[in-house]
Amino acid sequence: MGDANEAEGSTKKIDQNALQIAKGLAAFQKDEGGETILDKAGAEAFKTTYEEMLAGLAAEEKALTGKDNKKARTEKSKEISAKKNEPQYIDACKVCKGLEPKNGFFATKPEVKAKVEEVVEEKKEEKKVDKKPKKDGGGTGISGEERKELETLKTDLIARKKELKDAGMSGGQQNKDEQVMGWVKRMNELKEKECPGSTGKPAKEDKKKKKGALSSEDQAEFEKLKEEIEVYKGKLKTEFGYSNKDIKADPELQEMEAQAKAFEKRS
Repeated sequence: MGDANEAEGSTKKIDQNALQIAKGLAAFQKDEGGETILDKAGAEAFKTTYEEMLAGLAAEEKALTGKDNKKARTEKSKEISAKKNEPQYIDACKVCKGLEPKNGFFATKPEVKAKVEEVVEEKKEEKKVDKKPKKDGGGTGISGEERKELETLKTDLIARKKELKDAGMSGGQQNKDEQVMGWVKRMNELKEKECPGSTGKPAKEDKKKKKGALSSEDQAEFEKLKEEIEVYKGKLKTEFGYSNKDIKADPELQEMEAQAKAFEKRS
């Protein structure tokens, strides 16, 4: 029984895929002349799978014995009969015998195939054009070089703070270091260019707006940001020896938390 259900599930997938393709081909073929090309291999593969499913249904029908199962047996018989009269199965049987299918399945013509392939390629190009950037917001985004610069700044900032900590500076003193301040400023510039408004505080009027559910993409970004905040807090405390007061005053952490609050207000 399980094998029969599995075979039927596979056949349904074949039915859907083949039906879509074949219908498109058949529509073109009505207006096209020329030699028909039979897809005998495809027809044989479909026929084998389909007949395995029919065999499973026949086994189910055979198991429905006795007077009490008469109605169920009749329904199963009708189902098998309907399956055998499916246009796609009829065409598969014909193509396996080298005959031209009357319903347009498992057959095409050179001109038609070329047209279908052309349409498929056009659709692919349309999807590429319509695909929107992951982050928009009206900005121009950042280049590959600027993204590398941003990642380098993050690494250099952590290294610089460790160096200052080893020199005996507190977290607050580290944040006031001229080089640290310059790097933080540049990081904010790049982040703002990448996603305008991400480094600024939410406008007061936003509080009046109704909350709405975040999109799946924004929710994933929100969750990732929360993880980054916790990891960064841990580094400030364990690697740089920041006190709780210094951690709260860290400009990069403040920026990350501001972004998190912006997500919370939208959720």
